[in-house]
Amino acid sequence: MASVAMLVALATGCRNDATPAWGYPELEATVGSLSRALEEACDGTASDGCSDDLDRLDTLAERAFAEVLDHRLLDAGYVEARSEVDRAREFRLAAAAQARSPHDPDYLPLGRAMAAERLAYRGLLAELERIRATPPPRDGMEPV
Repeated sequence: MASVAMLVALATGCRNDATPAWGYPELEATVGSLSRALEEACDGTASDGCSDDLDRLDTLAERAFAEVLDHRLLDAGYVEARSEVDRAREFRLAAAAQARSPHDPDYLPLGRAMAAERLAYRGLLAELERIRATPPPRDGMEPV
C-alpha cells in the first residue's frame, strides 16, 4: 500500500524543479537567452565588439518586454530596471560620441559606460526573474 501511494505521488507531479506551475515558458526562454547573451557580451573583446554585443542585448530585452506585457506582469520594479538600462545605454552612446572613434578602447569613460550598461542589464534580468517567479493573482488559478 505504501509503495502504491509513493507511485501515485510520483506520477501526479511531485517533482523537484524550480519552474513555477504557471510557467511563462516564453518569458523563461527569453530570460535564459538574455542571461546567456549577457554572460558572453564583452567577454574578452575590444570595445567595438562589446558595443555590438550590448546592442544585441537590447533586441532580447525588447522581446522580454513584449512578453511581460502579454502576460500582464508589468510593475514598478521592472519599469525602473528598464529605465536604468535605457539611461546606461544613452550614457554609453554619449561616451562613444565623445571618443576619438566610436569604438576607442583607450577611452576610459566609454569603458565605464559599457560596464554600467552591463550592470543595468543584470538588474533587468533580476527583475525579470522576480516577476516570472511571482505567482499570478489567485495562485495561478485564473487565466492570464
